[in-house]
Amino acid sequence: MVNSLAVLENVGIAVGVVAFLLALGALALEIRYRRRPGNELELTAGEWNQEVSEPQRYRLVGKLEFRNRNPYREVMVPIVEAQVKLLSKESLKGITCHTQVIPRHKDEQPRPDDYWFAYIIKPSEKTGLEIAIEIQGENLDPLQTAWLQVHYETYGPEGLVLKVRHIVIPLKFPSADSLPQWRYAECAEVLPIPTHILTPLDNSVAVVQRYALPHAKPGDVVALSETPVAIMQEQWRYHGDIKPGWVAKRLCQFFYRTSSMSTACGLQSLVEISGPVRVIFALAVGAIAKKLLRIPGVFYQLAGEQARLIDDVTGTLPPYDQFIVLGPKNPQQVVDQIKKETGLAAAIVDANDLKAVKVLAATTDVPSGFLEQALISNPAGNANEQTPLVLVRSLNNVANTPQELTANKAG
Repeated sequence: MVNSLAVLENVGIAVGVVAFLLALGALALEIRYRRRPGNELELTAGEWNQEVSEPQRYRLVGKLEFRNRNPYREVMVPIVEAQVKLLSKESLKGITCHTQVIPRHKDEQPRPDDYWFAYIIKPSEKTGLEIAIEIQGENLDPLQTAWLQVHYETYGPEGLVLKVRHIVIPLKFPSADSLPQWRYAECAEVLPIPTHILTPLDNSVAVVQRYALPHAKPGDVVALSETPVAIMQEQWRYHGDIKPGWVAKRLCQFFYRTSSMSTACGLQSLVEISGPVRVIFALAVGAIAKKLLRIPGVFYQLAGEQARLIDDVTGTLPPYDQFIVLGPKNPQQVVDQIKKETGLAAAIVDANDLKAVKVLAATTDVPSGFLEQALISNPAGNANEQTPLVLVRSLNNVANTPQELTANKAG
């Protein structure tokens, strides 16, 4: 009897050891899986050129790249397809749009029938492709943008994964000479400046140089709206690509219906930046502060800067009304670069029609409190004005000419 008990005890110990080793092996396998990248294939926005710009015909050509970010595994691309949604101020009746995807591999020539053949991209390597968009119609002048969606499959360590790359291409560029009139504000004159619909193909410095600099005087401040700056940095995600987790689905119901945090996808965008623990803590403390102490806004102070800046779907101009737009990255670096390249004092601001103005970043020569007072009426607007730049001129500013700004910068 004693021997039988000893045998059973030994068997139990052996089973326990085997189970422990299996669990340890499974944990090691899981850790390895999570640390190793999967189908880490990136498709760039590319460089675009409008090869033909005629009243009845546009031809846009983009040179893009697939980049395999996986340093260990090959990733295959079995299918690539492109489709375009045109945005216009008038009806699209009679306007046709055709896209063509052309492989530009170093070791393979494209097929004459436009078939995309499955291609292997080796670890940490890249390959090229070209997308041509042909637009024809009786009058193409009302067209504003082409919203390109590149659908492609990646096949590799994660199996088959479907992906979509969104690229917005401007088609209409307003003249920098046609500007609205200067307006009087509390302590300054302000000039809202229209631009084309900005995209990640643009950058803040070039936009200021093109649209604001010809009309600026020494001492002026150029204020950029924070959402267009974020758009140029590609700080936006298509709402269909966001998968809300447990925290976002449960906690979004505690926000007022007009808040960008009141939808599961909007709150999930913040959870992925700040982390679920911080969001839960901020909501709990914020609720206590609001209900018991009558102190509003504590959640946004504790949840991180992006909590105030995220714009949910419908919060921006088409086609970005289909995306969740985050706040800009490194805003201080952006304004400092504008100052260095143009000589203009610069700021990135978040303003609205409720007379709330928040300066995210400003160069050192922007007087404290000056912009908040000058932009209190929100001259850039929150509707379809398409004026992401505002020149702000102090009433005490001397009447210099725009050419003197260039001379001062050169000196």
